[in-house]
Amino acid sequence: MSVRDLIPWSRNTGNQVPSLFRDDDRDPFLSLHREVNRLFDDVFRGFGSGLPSLSGTTSFGGGWPTVEISDSEKEIKVTAEVPGLEEKDIEVLLSDGVLTLKGEKQSETEDKDRRFSERYYGRFERRIPLGVEVKEDNIDARFKNGVLTVTLPKTEKAQSQVKRIAIKS
Repeated sequence: MSVRDLIPWSRNTGNQVPSLFRDDDRDPFLSLHREVNRLFDDVFRGFGSGLPSLSGTTSFGGGWPTVEISDSEKEIKVTAEVPGLEEKDIEVLLSDGVLTLKGEKQSETEDKDRRFSERYYGRFERRIPLGVEVKEDNIDARFKNGVLTVTLPKTEKAQSQVKRIAIKS
């Protein structure tokens, strides 16, 4: 027996593509392969939960809540989407130059009634290192329509440390 006899599309069919590649729904091995890949994708999608990422944030629930950070000369603005939460469900802290957003989203139904859900429930915590000094007494946090906006004004020292660099052509 040669190695060619072990390759399913080389036997008596020339160089045709095997039928298992054309109709993979019937092949149990490809179906199993697809399910294992999906399982690993699901596991590694949530693998970052609770672990620090390269940006220095910690997230629970696969990066929830999502944040947007803008940095101007005078202030840093952090906007977090927290749909389904109220003001009382969220806590905003500043310690050692790190802004922390904490909260918890409660489930609206009991687990026995739930068949499928892609919604995030449970506690979350995002830590955002600011990297500059801010005026702690002037920090403003506002919550409207499921969006939390925290404005952190920079100190005069932090504003003066910004140095413009000329670009030469």
